[in-house]
Amino acid sequence: MLFGNTWAGLVAALHFYFLALEMFFWTKPLGMKAFGRTPEQARDSAVLAANQGLYNGFLAAGLVWAIVHPDPEVGRQLRTFFFACVTIAGIYGGLTASRKILFVQAIPGAIGLVAAILISR
Repeated sequence: MLFGNTWAGLVAALHFYFLALEMFFWTKPLGMKAFGRTPEQARDSAVLAANQGLYNGFLAAGLVWAIVHPDPEVGRQLRTFFFACVTIAGIYGGLTASRKILFVQAIPGAIGLVAAILISR
């Protein structure tokens, strides 16, 4: 359970970072550099990016919920579900937007999913 919660905390922190980049820094130098966008591209896609950031926040919140849930078995089930969501979102993003997403989202999600299924029982 220690590995599962620690990994969930790291992935949650990563997704809170994505939330900040997409919701608050998308049109700023940090966000444009992170996503390789020009000022015009960033301005034109800011609303979509903010929506995407909100979803990343929901994934992070779910992982935090898994960590703080008082029942360890329910926490494991929550980790399993939210890591599956992270993994699927990362695979989709990696196939449709940028291969980099496979490495920064899908692989960490998959590691957590495997841990939630195999290690944390």
